[in-house]
Amino acid sequence: MDLLNEVAHISGKSGLFKVLKPTRTGVIVETLDAAKQKSVVGGQTRISVLKDISLYLDDHQDSTLPLADLFLQIHAKFNGVLPIEAKKASDAELFSTLATVVANYDTDRVFASDIKKILSWYLILVANAPELFPVAPKAEKAPKVEKAAPAEKAEKKPAAKKSAK
Repeated sequence: MDLLNEVAHISGKSGLFKVLKPTRTGVIVETLDAAKQKSVVGGQTRISVLKDISLYLDDHQDSTLPLADLFLQIHAKFNGVLPIEAKKASDAELFSTLATVVANYDTDRVFASDIKKILSWYLILVANAPELFPVAPKAEKAPKVEKAAPAEKAEKKPAAKKSAK
């Protein structure tokens, strides 16, 4: 989930953005959807990189769960299909959904609006950046490794023939 260093939320704008590169007055961002619109965001705008966001836990005062780990837990539990629609769900449904994933979240400091954001960000990332979630790529990498191994053997055989001449 190191790619979360490049994904950000911009205050006042909906959706997620990929941070492309800095400029003298701000940063160039690209929307994380099918449109892929690029824009320059000024230095006064509040930009929150997802890598720096975490969820409060109830264990002790400063205990938090990084957002990357939370996304992985949500993906392991629901595999890209949430049981509720985050924007239309009631507060009780949102809290119970989060409780199925992280039972020890801090109920005093985590609000329904936070859960809505987290779940909507998760759906955006699943739809537009599936490479962030290792469950599907692991299944794809296993066949590629099997195909690569015979190719390496085939390459070694001609190399041996050249050195024998």
